[in-house]
Amino acid sequence: METSAVGGTIVTPRRKRRKFPATTLTWLAVTPFAAWAVVRVAGLERGSLPTQIMTATPYAAAGSLVPLLIAAVGRKRAATAVALLATTALGFSVLPRALGRAEATTGRPLKVMTINMLFGRADTATIMKLVHEFRPDVLSTQELTPGAVTDLDEAGLKELMPYRVLQDEWSAGGSGLYSRHPVEPLWNLMPPVGHQMPAALISLPGGKPIEFIDAHPFPPLGPQVIEWNEAMAAFPSTSPDRIRIIAGDFNASLDHAALRGLLARGYKDAADTVGAGLIPTWPANKRVPPIITIDHVLVDERVGVKEVSVRDVPKTDHRAVLAELTVP
Repeated sequence: METSAVGGTIVTPRRKRRKFPATTLTWLAVTPFAAWAVVRVAGLERGSLPTQIMTATPYAAAGSLVPLLIAAVGRKRAATAVALLATTALGFSVLPRALGRAEATTGRPLKVMTINMLFGRADTATIMKLVHEFRPDVLSTQELTPGAVTDLDEAGLKELMPYRVLQDEWSAGGSGLYSRHPVEPLWNLMPPVGHQMPAALISLPGGKPIEFIDAHPFPPLGPQVIEWNEAMAAFPSTSPDRIRIIAGDFNASLDHAALRGLLARGYKDAADTVGAGLIPTWPANKRVPPIITIDHVLVDERVGVKEVSVRDVPKTDHRAVLAELTVP
C-alpha cells in the first residue's frame, strides 16, 4: 500500500498462493501403489522397464503402508479404502514367501546347489567349501567358463562330482551341471533361446532317474525382454512320468507373471515353500546389499522341500542357493 501524488491511496492486491487440496495430495500418494497392486495381481507388466521394476514389489508392499496411513489420518474414506485394498493385495502377494515351513515328505534325499559364477570369477575355494560341507548331489552353475571348469577340477570337484554336462563358454553364456551320480545329457530338451541351459537325466539311487535343467534366461533388459519371455515359456511343464527340477539364475522373481506362469505348470519354488522366499540373491558383494531374489530352485509339486539356505560367495554378484529335497 502506498500514497498517490494526486491524493488517495493505491492498494496493491496480494496474490494468493494456490494450495493443493488435502484430498488431491492424498490421492497422489495412494494412486501409484494402487496401480502397482493391479499390475502385480493381474500380471500386466509389459516391456523391459515395467518388468524390471516389478522385482521391487516386496518394497512396494512395505511402502504402501505410508499412503494408507496418510489417507486414514486425513479421514479420506475413499482413498483409505483404495489404499487398504492395495496394501492387502500387495501383502498377500509377498508375505506368504516368509510363512512356509519344511515339508515332512518321505522319499529319496536330493541336495541341490546353484551358483552364478559371474564370468567364471566366483571364488573357487568358497564353492569347494560349500560342496564339502553341504555335499550336493547336483551342482548347477551359470556363467561357467573353461577357466572356471579347470579351476574347480584342480580344486577337487572332479573327484567329488565326476559326472557332468558342460556347455562352458568364455562369456556369460556358459553353464554346466555337475553330479555325484551318472548323468545322461538331454541336448534337445531346451531350445536355443537365452544362455546355454544344459539338461540331463540323473540316475538318483533308489528309483527312476530325475530330469534336471540348468536355468539361465537372458535378463529382461531392453529388447532382450522378448527372449526372456520366450525362454520362460520354453521350460517344459511337469510330467506324470518323470520328476523334473529346474535350478539356476532365472533373472526373474516371483513377482513376474512369466515365472508364476511357469510355476502354474506343475512346479513350486523351493525357497517359497519353506518360508525363505524373500531372501535376496542379487546383487551380492556390492556396496549395496542384495535386494532382489532371482536365483531359484523350482521343483515338481511331488518333491518335498526340507530346507533352503542362501550363502555368500566372493567375487560373484549372485549368492548360492542350497536346497535339501526329497524325491518320490
